[in-house]
Amino acid sequence: MKKLFALSLGVLFLTSCNSDPKGYTLTGTINGEPENGTQIFLKTTDSINQLIDIDTATVENGLFTFSGNQVEPKMHYIFVDKARGNVPVIVENGSIEIEFQKDSIDQAKIQGTEQNDMFMGFLTESRKLSQRARSMQDDMRMAAQQRDTATVTALREEFIEFQEDAKNFNMTYAKEHPNAYVSVLIIGNLLATKAAPADEIKSMFEGLTPEMKATEPGKKIAEQLENLKSTEVGAVAPNFSAPTPTGDVLALSDVTSNAKLTLVDFWAAWCRPCRAENPNIVSVYKKYHEKGFDVLGVSLDNKAEHWTNAIESDGLEWNHISNLQRFQDPIARLYNINAIPAAFLLDEKGVIVARDLRGPALEQKVAEILGKS
Repeated sequence: MKKLFALSLGVLFLTSCNSDPKGYTLTGTINGEPENGTQIFLKTTDSINQLIDIDTATVENGLFTFSGNQVEPKMHYIFVDKARGNVPVIVENGSIEIEFQKDSIDQAKIQGTEQNDMFMGFLTESRKLSQRARSMQDDMRMAAQQRDTATVTALREEFIEFQEDAKNFNMTYAKEHPNAYVSVLIIGNLLATKAAPADEIKSMFEGLTPEMKATEPGKKIAEQLENLKSTEVGAVAPNFSAPTPTGDVLALSDVTSNAKLTLVDFWAAWCRPCRAENPNIVSVYKKYHEKGFDVLGVSLDNKAEHWTNAIESDGLEWNHISNLQRFQDPIARLYNINAIPAAFLLDEKGVIVARDLRGPALEQKVAEILGKS
């Protein structure tokens, strides 16, 4: 079952009375008689969306506190030792208050700063959608156990409609709250998942306030929107270069200059769908290489041994390059790669003729083009 768009921000995801706060104070209240000394962890995400530790506090009489200085608003997460779930909170300078039950931290109340007040409004409606999704999934599971195929089919159709409702809720929120940090995250998610047309996403981004555009995720969206123009079908693919497994530097133009058709394949050793697709690319390569088809593999690994072992294991006989920086690879950023596998098919002039062809569709397109050459 597809993951619910409205929930994705919850997994991902201060202006105080002082007009110019010098730092933040995050005060938490845990109801339900938590043990004194229970550890509380404040975390955020790094450039490749991995959780990193920011601070640790301990509970005393149901209270805990974090303090520090935050240059700009950023989504953080509060974890309670030995408890499931987390509390997403926007950390910005000012006074933030959080309250929750120790056994239901996913229902926390957040207040105290402008961004968190807006975020709480978003969470309130998002949680209603989450509850509706869980109810539908429970009904679907029960129907499946009873082998009630008619009900399962009806519920799947209803869930598809629900996903559209959830997406529309997010989009409407972003349009109506141009000064909200969560709106920036929504737009970034829409862009990464290609859940809305690029023109509409661009319009939503342009509607944000200058302050929100200037945030770290806002700048990333601006960069991605600019890069979209150069990676659409019909555009000349941007040239790039990177190290090969032997340490030499290879450019895209070095490959395309000797081929009638080139597949630029973004993949990684750790990516299961990529590895599953590799046998298909190998088959097409062996069948059409002598007719002018070539492949350039761009790995988003971060460990050279994993990369090279996967090349050998999967029998990938074409050229390979990587900066070993995962999604922070400058080539991935240039091509707006937020998920893999991803691929671009280029003609002999370097023009993008197709994107993300997999399975039989890849061979069909290659045969069609090389058959005309």
